[in-house]
Amino acid sequence: MRSADDWARLLASGRPIEEPVALVVAHPDDETLWAGAALGRLRSATLVLVTDGAPEDMADARRLGFATRADYAATRAEELQTAIAALEGSLSLQRYEVPDQGATTCVADIASRLIENCPDVMAFLTHPYEGGHPDHDAVALAVRLAADRLGVPVVEFACYARFDRSRVFARFVPDARCPEHVRSLNDGDRERIERALRAHASQASVFGSWRPTVERWRAAPRYDFTQPPPGEAVLYDEFGWAMTGARWRAATREAAEAVTCR
Repeated sequence: MRSADDWARLLASGRPIEEPVALVVAHPDDETLWAGAALGRLRSATLVLVTDGAPEDMADARRLGFATRADYAATRAEELQTAIAALEGSLSLQRYEVPDQGATTCVADIASRLIENCPDVMAFLTHPYEGGHPDHDAVALAVRLAADRLGVPVVEFACYARFDRSRVFARFVPDARCPEHVRSLNDGDRERIERALRAHASQASVFGSWRPTVERWRAAPRYDFTQPPPGEAVLYDEFGWAMTGARWRAATREAAEAVTCR
């Protein structure tokens, strides 16, 4: 059985991967921004989309001209399908339909569904715990709980966090215990990702002109999810959202105990 670091090396090698893996992401567009170059190489993968991309508060939906949250979620679902085709991904898709910014309230349920839905995967690929977005952190915890129950390794892709006194994209907060493995994107990768990001048209103002230039993978560290994440600060504490880093951490022990007891 490969270790998590072996999987990270394989993912960064650019070679096709035939074994079954689960790519677990929080939002539509996460699959493109952080792992888009790999989708076409994952030949037996399941893409698990945890949220529907539409927050309950409707602020994003109204800003974009949607009358209902359901309309916004449906558009994001259509964008995802177009993006997957642009990335030339051939995978099964599971949607958990959690409202955006709501994954923090149902970590145990997400973990239990992963245990039930992904019993034969050989690795999970997912977000790091880095304080960039509460849904990212919740998915990182849920995947760790499921992976430990199933006895399979967890590999991370880099997202965004606050360190070096700024918001940093597509880089890990350094951890000497878990070396990162990096692959530069070629012209074909960039073209596919550009098409996929154009498909995610509703999010154009979110990712703006930023585009990935490399893939970054590493074995997921053994985080203590009851403590603040690595880095300088919890980025979403600056967003004015109801969910803060302190509230999120207060819920982690209960979620872990719930999964253990099931």
